[in-house]
Amino acid sequence: MNFEIAHLGLVDEELIAPEIAALELAALDHPGVELDPYFDILSEIAEELADVGAGAASAPEQALALAEVIGASYEFDGDREKYDDRQNVDMIRVIDRRRGMPISLSILYVGLARRIGWPADALNTPGHVLVRIGPDTAPLLIDPFNGGTIVNADRLTTLLSHVLGADVSPSAEHLAPMSNRSMLVRLLMNEATRAEAAGDPERALVLFERMTVVAPANSHAWWEKARLELVGNDASAARGSLSALLEMTRDPNMRGHISAMLDSLARPST
Repeated sequence: MNFEIAHLGLVDEELIAPEIAALELAALDHPGVELDPYFDILSEIAEELADVGAGAASAPEQALALAEVIGASYEFDGDREKYDDRQNVDMIRVIDRRRGMPISLSILYVGLARRIGWPADALNTPGHVLVRIGPDTAPLLIDPFNGGTIVNADRLTTLLSHVLGADVSPSAEHLAPMSNRSMLVRLLMNEATRAEAAGDPERALVLFERMTVVAPANSHAWWEKARLELVGNDASAARGSLSALLEMTRDPNMRGHISAMLDSLARPST
């Protein structure tokens, strides 16, 4: 199970191409689908981006090229009509439909920008993932959900206020870059949260299992996996997940909590 993505949890962080990894994750839900045509589409977009953005050295020039190619020419945009549709975090369907959520579209923008040598990061922005593009000395924020448009300070404050309240003041913690694995975890987390909210804990468990394969050091994924295994009355599996979590965490409070849970599960029910 999940053998097709096992390599993602084993390779060094910098060797993960997020757009390719997202397709590999999506393929788990599309048995028999060939990924080569999707790889070809990504290569085609990257080639056009390289042509349109030839000589683009500044962040504004790179942002303009990304918006022109991915947003305008290939018509990738946010799905505003069916935002919570699971197709919006399934990279196969995102490419088919040219619609997605902020995280899936950000993965696409970041992956394609990096293919042609442009520095790009998806940011762990609360509620709405953004992308930072351009050199570290003068980067810009762009919004892949809105066609790659540039996000100025006022727009950033507005986006954050929708999640954190009207008094929010943007800070560095709101704009932390995500690692390649973190992008994949956030992609999976988006669907897992919605699946459980929709009354489908079995699907949520499948997604948390994938998180533990892709990011085996992610303690939150292991904890949620154990919780959902208990929801499904699979105490043996939950013990395995909690034991794995106990091995990786060094926080004494968390270790005490996990140990207490394991002791509880070891006691015979009455």
